Amino acid sequence: MLSHFTLLCIKMLKEMLLLFILLLHCVRESHSSRVDHAQGHVQLDNRMDSMFPKISPLGAPQPFLPLLAPSPLTPFTNISIPKLSGLCTLNFTTVESLLSVTALDCWEAFAPYLANVICCPQLEATLTVLIGQSSKHTNVLALNATVAKHCLSDVEQILMGQGANGDLRHICSVRSSNLTEGSCPVKSVNDFYDMVDTSKLLAACENIDPVKECCYQVCHNAILEAATTIASKGSHVLDLDASDVLPEHSTRVNDCRNIVLRWIASKLDPSHSKKVLRGLSNCKVNKVCPLVLPDTKQVAKGCGDGIRNKTACCNAMESYVSHLQKQSFITNLQALDCAETLAMKLKKSNIADDIYSLCHISLKDFSLQVGNQEAGCLLSSLPSDTVFDSTSGVSVLCDLNDNIPAPWPSISQVAGSSCNKSVNIPALPAAASGQSCLYSHDTRIFLVNLFILFMALM
Repeated sequence: MLSHFTLLCIKMLKEMLLLFILLLHCVRESHSSRVDHAQGHVQLDNRMDSMFPKISPLGAPQPFLPLLAPSPLTPFTNISIPKLSGLCTLNFTTVESLLSVTALDCWEAFAPYLANVICCPQLEATLTVLIGQSSKHTNVLALNATVAKHCLSDVEQILMGQGANGDLRHICSVRSSNLTEGSCPVKSVNDFYDMVDTSKLLAACENIDPVKECCYQVCHNAILEAATTIASKGSHVLDLDASDVLPEHSTRVNDCRNIVLRWIASKLDPSHSKKVLRGLSNCKVNKVCPLVLPDTKQVAKGCGDGIRNKTACCNAMESYVSHLQKQSFITNLQALDCAETLAMKLKKSNIADDIYSLCHISLKDFSLQVGNQEAGCLLSSLPSDTVFDSTSGVSVLCDLNDNIPAPWPSISQVAGSSCNKSVNIPALPAAASGQSCLYSHDTRIFLVNLFILFMALM
């Protein structure tokens, strides 16, 4: 009998063979049809054209637009029948379509590269909806520790059976304790109704605008108020203002926040719940740069104390950025945060000149790239999922702001909320026009075929 390791190797070789055959086809056709494909799928509204800053021909190269091709992944979906424990009380049938989307968002090869923006927020939303929907029958908004272990294992088995990465616990830092009430003193639905103004909570969170919510925090504040209220059971937390929770109570309030989210998920259908939860999580996702920024001493050596040799400086900068391009896909708002964070880091290394402009560093340079193919892209700051079909394979929606120059902060510039930043200074992504906050829903998007990325990463 073949060992498990041998079977796994055979499976991987089959996948790689199909991918290799398809790649040969794409390489053969790419020279003749890449331009036609780009013109057919990347079109900007005339209103959007004027919002792009003028970019020098010497600026960042144009984004790589791989051909859409028949997917080599079809034989590897629905890989196996999951072996469930039979001890989990959650009803997986009610969220079957949500689980399928999660499996695709966390697909085997891409989960680590989509973790921060797509995979983990979707997984967290799925677990929240599962428990929320279950509470309509169990009357509790949390699982006990034993059942939680079985349920998390079952969820993993179901997702893996549909092609998801088998290491999601590590990738997304998910533990079975995340499915319990934690330190929150309230988990009963009846107790929740007794303590919380549920009409006010549902009115604030039933329908959210994923852009406006990140700026005005209407649902966020309602959730915090409800979480602080139920966290007060048996303590004096209720005496505190929701915006001034003491550090010793923060863990309890955060655990109670999960209870509140599950209650909201119990009042909405699964797809609607997912939309609200992903919208809320994306506000947090876009607040910080998720990249690990290495030490800048080599860049400082080539660019610090006045730039004597432009070539040496830009070579050092390009080498530094190449390390960032191996980490993960990020949104364009994250790219702005990363550009600002790195610029401040470089300034502390005695680099006063705008080396972003000098070396033609764009926002796209902070997101995942593939070798010298320039096949990376920035994702939209709005919630999104991966796409799978027999024509385009596994794809992600990319924002058309790839070549926006990375802004170098001025001495007087103070970091602030993206809601308050001017759309002109610095040059924010072009889609920032027409909204009080950052995203125009008119932005056109294009598909990047991820199987090409997979081949290069392998």
